[in-house]
Amino acid sequence: MSTEADKLEREGDIAADFLEGLLDIADFDGDIDMDVDGDRAAVSIVGGDLEDLVGRGGEVLDALQELTRLAVYRETGERSRLMLDVAGYRAGRKAELVKIAEEAIDQVKADGKSVDLDPMSPFERKVVHDAIAAAGLTSESEGAEPQRYVVVLPAASE
Repeated sequence: MSTEADKLEREGDIAADFLEGLLDIADFDGDIDMDVDGDRAAVSIVGGDLEDLVGRGGEVLDALQELTRLAVYRETGERSRLMLDVAGYRAGRKAELVKIAEEAIDQVKADGKSVDLDPMSPFERKVVHDAIAAAGLTSESEGAEPQRYVVVLPAASE
C-alpha cells in the first residue's frame, strides 16, 4: 500500500522524466530537482539559460506546468497538483507577491477601505490570499480569467 508521500514522489519522478525529455528535445541545459512541498510534488528546473522556459510573466512556465501535469495524469490516471518552477521564478515571484499583499494590508488597515489588486494567475492569487489570511484579514477573487484579481477587504470591526 502506497502512502501519500510515495504517490507524490512518483508524480515527481514522472514529471522529471517528462521534463528531461522536453529539455533534450528543445536543447536546453538544466537540472531537475524534485521535492514534496506539503501536499504536492514540487519540481524545479535549475541552471543554464532558462529564461525562455519562463516567458513573459511566467506564461511559458504556466503552460509547461500544465503539460507536466497532463503527463503525470497520463501515467497515473489521477489529477496532479504538481508545482513546477524554472530558474527560481516562482520562488522570486512569491516573495514579490507577499510584499504586494503586505502593502495592500497596510493600506486597508490605514483607511478601512477595500483594495483591488492587479489581475493575477491562480498561483499568484493563492499566494496573496494566504498572506492576507495570515495577517488576519479576508480577501476574495473577482472577475473572469485572465483578468481575475484579488480584493483585500477591511476587518469586520473597521
